[in-house]
Amino acid sequence: MYKRLARWAFSHPAPVFAAWIVTLFGVLALAGTIGDQFDDGIEIPGSDTEAGFDILDEHFGGVGSGAEGFVVIAADRPVTDPSVQGPIEGLLAEVEEIDGVTVRSPYAPGGAQQISALGADAGRIAYASLALDAELNQTEASETGVEILELLRDNEIPGVQLEVGGAALAEFEPPETELIGLAFAVIVLILAMGSVLAMGITIGVALFGVGTGVGLIILISNVITAPDFAVTIGAMIGLGVGIDYALFIVTRYRESIRQGFVPIDATAIALDTAGRSVIFAGATVVVSLLGLLLIGLEFIAGLGIGAAATVLMTMIASVTLLPASLGLAGDRVEVTRRRGIAMAGFASLALLALGLSIPPLALVGAAGLLMVLLVSFAYAPLRKAVPPRVEKPLRTTFWYRWSRMIQARPWSAALAGFLILGVMTLPVLDLRLGFSDESNFPEGSTTREAYELISDGFGPGFNGPLLLVTEVSGSQDLADAAALAASLETVDGVASVTGPIPNDQTDPTAAIVQVIPSTSPQDEDTEALVVELRDDVIPAATDGTELVVFVTGQVAANIDISDLLAGRTLLFFSVVLALSFLLLMMVFRSLLVPLKAVIMNMMSIGAAYGLIVAVFSWGWGAGLFDTSGGPIEPFIPMMLFAIVFGLSMDYEVFLLSRIKEEYEHTGDAVESVADGLAATARVITAAAAIMVVVFGSFVLEDNRVIKLFGMGLAAAVALDASFVRMLLVPATMELLGDRNWWLPAWLDRILPDLNVEGSRPAPPAVPGTPIDWDGPESGDEVEREPVLV
Repeated sequence: MYKRLARWAFSHPAPVFAAWIVTLFGVLALAGTIGDQFDDGIEIPGSDTEAGFDILDEHFGGVGSGAEGFVVIAADRPVTDPSVQGPIEGLLAEVEEIDGVTVRSPYAPGGAQQISALGADAGRIAYASLALDAELNQTEASETGVEILELLRDNEIPGVQLEVGGAALAEFEPPETELIGLAFAVIVLILAMGSVLAMGITIGVALFGVGTGVGLIILISNVITAPDFAVTIGAMIGLGVGIDYALFIVTRYRESIRQGFVPIDATAIALDTAGRSVIFAGATVVVSLLGLLLIGLEFIAGLGIGAAATVLMTMIASVTLLPASLGLAGDRVEVTRRRGIAMAGFASLALLALGLSIPPLALVGAAGLLMVLLVSFAYAPLRKAVPPRVEKPLRTTFWYRWSRMIQARPWSAALAGFLILGVMTLPVLDLRLGFSDESNFPEGSTTREAYELISDGFGPGFNGPLLLVTEVSGSQDLADAAALAASLETVDGVASVTGPIPNDQTDPTAAIVQVIPSTSPQDEDTEALVVELRDDVIPAATDGTELVVFVTGQVAANIDISDLLAGRTLLFFSVVLALSFLLLMMVFRSLLVPLKAVIMNMMSIGAAYGLIVAVFSWGWGAGLFDTSGGPIEPFIPMMLFAIVFGLSMDYEVFLLSRIKEEYEHTGDAVESVADGLAATARVITAAAAIMVVVFGSFVLEDNRVIKLFGMGLAAAVALDASFVRMLLVPATMELLGDRNWWLPAWLDRILPDLNVEGSRPAPPAVPGTPIDWDGPESGDEVEREPVLV
């Protein structure tokens, strides 16, 4: 099947390209027409939070359960001064004219509580509460926040600072830092492959898959709940794996060309060997990501499905569009001219400048690229071909000698690798799951400025109030709610209590008690306060009454989500590990190889977890990434696990399938490891380097979640490609020898056989002679000039 697909696509590039162009632009056009419905809202079935939100929706019109924001006012004089109050009231009136925004002004009747009475800032800090229509999706809310901020900036008042607060209104900018990864990929691919055309094919195929996948994520957001950063995560993963997959196949294609195969046969061999590995590795990534459906939350499912869709499209592009591209390129893949090097250099400069937001440098790169294009056909030196790289015999390469050195000291290498990864994993013992607050936004951003002004004027807990809601059916219930509110004022960790506030003064059916903690929303003490209120304080205060009180609000919701995800993480990990073990066992017909793979992958993932805890929780070097210490978002560990475990399988399958291929040809358990590592190390190193930069560039984004993903993925890939693939694999393979490939006969009989090595035909006796496949296949009629090696 793989050979037939490769030969057909190679022979018929026009329909393949036409199909992909129609698919890409069709999906993007449909996504642009329909639009997105990204949403950060998370439902938590059966929780106090969900029950409380239901009461708010039914009796209070959704007050407190929908998205909210603030306009924060900080003046060098009292905010009630006519020179401040008059202009501010005018501005707030203009804000209320914006569709979907309802303003509660500090100057309206009953608004005095929105003016600070705390410390030295008393009377000089105030806020206007902004309630957003529930119909506004995440993107629309962000755009509304930008519109409000522009309005405030266009109407500055001397001596008055105006900021827009609330995560819902925070500006979300489409990421550009992936261009940094692309710029780096251009350079690394040229260095690794020695061919500009091979580099262009690799990146082009990846971009087709990623572009289609991003369009699918936008469409998917209209069907299931997905956050706006799902596009960023999908693009990040898709770009990394897309370049990897194309690189693996192109490398094997060029290796076959150098062995004397004609291009169509080399394409068939590449897809029948590396292509099989790509399909298996991609399927593993997709299965790992779809395993997030086990969590039972649409928010998490949306992230998993979106990322899986992008990986799926890049995988399909690798086995269809790539052979077609090779059919157009033919043996020109092996020829690189100086003008190609110059164009690639200026293109990477322009991409890097755009990713770093340096327009002048981007213009230099674009102008240089244009100049090279204009003069390349007239200026003879640019038309000259670069001398092809002289390939060393496999057993004279650095990586062969490296493998033999590790194999000579397997115990020392294995212990060193496990010790280093183990030490890096230690911070995981201090992992605290939770949602960060606006204090983790970049310094100088209006969201963080607003958060800090509210903390100064009203206390840190004002940024995350707790809402205690209950249904009432008479004056006695309201009296009991008032007694509850009074008892809360003496609880440690409570800064202030307001209420009970009935939904109707004459015939109340529900009431709210607002509790302001003395600590910030992400503080551990705030979480402890919520637990204490639910488990001890409220039951004791309502004992003997008819009240059923629920603690809700965004802070309580975050705590409930964290608890729910923490409880389901073990199930998710177990299912993914078990499925991966079974798949690898079927592929490699071994018990110990998949067991080692699972253990070593867990080691590299654990070390990556340790790094993000050290930086994003402990705050080690957090200033370098324009953030600060806080809890780790509860969906991060499982998302990282799903992605990294799948990605690590790429290298695992690519390396081990080549080792197994060598072992089956030679029967030598020692040399097959060294030969397999030597044959794949350069491409694995290049692929990992590209992934590390693609992922690592996302730490330059403003969104903390994106920073976390970027650093976690970059660290995991770097550790996996270095300590695991280049140290632990050869060491443990040496220690086990032939036992690596042992499988009980009874188990071998019942396991399905998944072949990822494919067939490796002997090189033709005369280079450039088509090989004799078993029976005629579509595409055999295509003849090209032989490639003489």
